[in-house]
Amino acid sequence: MNPSNQERVQGGARSRKRALLVGVAALLMLAIGAGFRYILRGGMSARQTPSAVESFVAQTFVKWSIPGAAKALRSPLGIKNNDADVAAGRELYAEKCQSCHGYDGGGKTDVGGGLFPPPISLRRVALSERKRTDGELFYLIRNGVRNTGMPGWQLTDQQTWQLVLFIRNLPTTAVPESGAKSERAAAAAARRLFVGSASCKACHGDIYARWSKTAMANVVRDPREHADAIIPDLSQPDPLLTFTKADIAFVYGSIWKQRYFKKVGDDYFPLPAQWDIIHKKWRPYLAKDDWWVPFYPADNAQRPTGPTCDGCHSVNYDVGTKTVTEWNVGCERCHGPGSEHVKVPLSSNIVNAAREDYVSANDVCVQCHSQGRPLHNPIAGRYYDWPVGYDVTMKLSDYWKLEEHKLGETSFTHFGDGTAHKNRMQGNDFASSLMYTHGVACSTCHDTHGSPNNAELRKPAAVLCLDCHGPKSPNGPFESTLEAHTHHAAGSAGSECIACHMPKIEQTLGDVNVRSHTFRFVSPALTDSLHIPNACNVCHADQSTAWALSALQSWAGRSPWRVNN
Repeated sequence: MNPSNQERVQGGARSRKRALLVGVAALLMLAIGAGFRYILRGGMSARQTPSAVESFVAQTFVKWSIPGAAKALRSPLGIKNNDADVAAGRELYAEKCQSCHGYDGGGKTDVGGGLFPPPISLRRVALSERKRTDGELFYLIRNGVRNTGMPGWQLTDQQTWQLVLFIRNLPTTAVPESGAKSERAAAAAARRLFVGSASCKACHGDIYARWSKTAMANVVRDPREHADAIIPDLSQPDPLLTFTKADIAFVYGSIWKQRYFKKVGDDYFPLPAQWDIIHKKWRPYLAKDDWWVPFYPADNAQRPTGPTCDGCHSVNYDVGTKTVTEWNVGCERCHGPGSEHVKVPLSSNIVNAAREDYVSANDVCVQCHSQGRPLHNPIAGRYYDWPVGYDVTMKLSDYWKLEEHKLGETSFTHFGDGTAHKNRMQGNDFASSLMYTHGVACSTCHDTHGSPNNAELRKPAAVLCLDCHGPKSPNGPFESTLEAHTHHAAGSAGSECIACHMPKIEQTLGDVNVRSHTFRFVSPALTDSLHIPNACNVCHADQSTAWALSALQSWAGRSPWRVNN
């Protein structure tokens, strides 16, 4: 290359270099200017909400920053609910985490709402979506996250793992806002079909195995398929026993009572006697007080179970053909039609109460655990006692209304203050509670997939309530100890939250009652004025309401206005 050409090449290179430097400087100045403008317009405010891009980038950097060895760590405490470790983790969470992340991990607190970036959600669904391992949680608790409100806690390994364990066991609440249901229903209605619970088994084998042993999965049973279905000995004579095993197509119930259905044509009809499981005796069976009674003859043989029972004891009961996808409370009763999910298993094409707003999440259970009636009756000439046409992709209130109550009046369904008077009205109770309006859902406390605890509770009742409540919780109680709140010895029946806030006052059969779900404390004074049983005299049945009221009035820190009314 001759010198003149070489000089031209070098000069061109220098020009391009200068242009590049000028361009970079210009971009840098623009970035600085944009940043300065952002700051002047309030960009340093902690009240701003991070953009989706900013959140994604930040979460990605946090994930990259965690060493692979830390991600692979496994908790030495396992995933089981070890009471001592969970309790220790609960104490640490209340002290270190709750002010920002909230009692349920959702971050809806005064402190959390004022942080930038806001606290990440620790709710079960969010952790699952981020595929956060126990090792990652351990690392983040130990080391914190720079330039956020998350400090690195000075805890021992044991304490940190206890905290991880409790985070895995945080109460599952629902989103307080309502309104996402109609959009999903419109998109899903034409595509999804019911396919039966057996279709879920391949992917959800452990859950299916637990569920199959629950009362939900065994509400009605065919004695020809299940030799142990009939509880009493039908060979023992009894004046009420006017039928034989050959008459029984289905048995219904296995906890408090068992009823028997006979098949005639394409309908089932209740037989005239029921077995009291608790007292081991026969009782007559003929509904007399339900709202639908005037519309049917006073004869079980003329009262088909299709309109009065079968819609809640099956999946996809068709009122025209009287057929079902399956009997019992199968997966799709609570998760909606599953054909699309079976084809392509995505969280977006199946209902999960944990992702629903608080109304829809609870309606999964309210559809059957409530006393009410369809908005339109009769349907095809019959009066139905369940929400015909509804499935959980829809709005229950478009199909169902709760039973009305006149304040001060005791009826078949309600006590004078509106508390349920009978079983299977947990939804009526719960919808009137403060718990309901604060995002607590049925699934916060109950695991209908199966649990070793009574009533399919996620944890024993004595510890379950303490996940959200306790002396150190902003949810109360506000005494220094639980004993100071309950005025009963620690570990005694009277010291359990459910003893006072969920007394057994709602009748299922004879003198067998189930727990109320309003969570309100009923004063003995209301027993006198409105004839509502109170928790004190449920336990202290040998004492008068005057005695119970006097005892409450002697407790320090109790408002006389609440005690006396």
